[in-house]
Amino acid sequence: MELKLALGECLGSFDMEKAVCNHGLFMMSPNVWIPSTKSLRRPLRLADSCHSVSVTISHPPDHPFLVIQVQDSLSSADEAAILEQVGRMLRISSRDERCVREFQTMHSSAKEKGFGRIFRSPSFFEDAVKSLLLCNCGALCELQPEIALVNGNANLKRKRSKQKPSSSKSSECIQNFPSWKELVAWTRINATHLEKRCNLGYRAASILQLATMFAQGKLVEDDITNIEQSSDPTAFETLYQNLLEIKGFGPFVCSNIMMCVGFYRRIPSDTETVRHLRQVYGKENCSIYTIAKDTVEIYGKYNPFQCLAYWMELVEEYESKSGKLSELDAASYHLVTGSLFRDKGVKRIADDAQRISY
Repeated sequence: MELKLALGECLGSFDMEKAVCNHGLFMMSPNVWIPSTKSLRRPLRLADSCHSVSVTISHPPDHPFLVIQVQDSLSSADEAAILEQVGRMLRISSRDERCVREFQTMHSSAKEKGFGRIFRSPSFFEDAVKSLLLCNCGALCELQPEIALVNGNANLKRKRSKQKPSSSKSSECIQNFPSWKELVAWTRINATHLEKRCNLGYRAASILQLATMFAQGKLVEDDITNIEQSSDPTAFETLYQNLLEIKGFGPFVCSNIMMCVGFYRRIPSDTETVRHLRQVYGKENCSIYTIAKDTVEIYGKYNPFQCLAYWMELVEEYESKSGKLSELDAASYHLVTGSLFRDKGVKRIADDAQRISY
């Protein structure tokens, strides 16, 4: 079946290719970008939050809506859930459109390039985990159907209503990104299995701590959704500080998460940021110890969109070396993500330095 998501006030600024291919998240499982059709394919959760269905999202030329192809028939509640997730990923909302326009007004180059929407995941939890891991997301997605079975929620393709399965494909497992509920239930049975099965190391404990915070009500999905649509910097700052309490979630990780949430004042700085400021701005004395001051000096004029200005420069730099992100073969993604997201050891050093700087 086919769903349509009206772009409304976002129509004038929206570009499907640019809205997706601007952040390493679009290269991570279970996302699949299809360059030939400029469309995005991935599983999304249904209204029960337990089952998933594969969708393909595209924007036909000159159409005031997105087209979402769904493999199965859906209830009205399921349709609403799918549309909400697509809207979140591609930032189709009044608040996001307002941010795009305000940023492009103060940054003329951004308007010329159509930059202003940072791609994100269907859920905050997925954004947060991916900001921490930056790899091994495929392993989590492969494990997800098995994790879902813990709650008796086998994540199987639902059979089309009133149709008998024509082949074994009708019961093929859909590998979505695990939800916090699934991970909490899974670890009640085997707390160490996640670390070993997905080769997550100590980050498994960090992920489970995040999931547990949701389970205990310390983080609430509806509250985060309200924050995302808010213009209150205090609410964003409170969320940032709460995330910092999770072991392994340092300033670099949390700033990436806040960028996904829609709070653009904190730049996720690491040694790659140091390199960028040295090469592009001639900040030869820039270091992980001075980066906080240096970024304020350079990007402060774009407040409250400092992170958008910085990220646009990074994307432009990487595309000048590797070609358009939207046209890369998936086999080449590691060449880009290795720069967009530095290796874990370097990032950890940067986190420690930022704790001193802030």
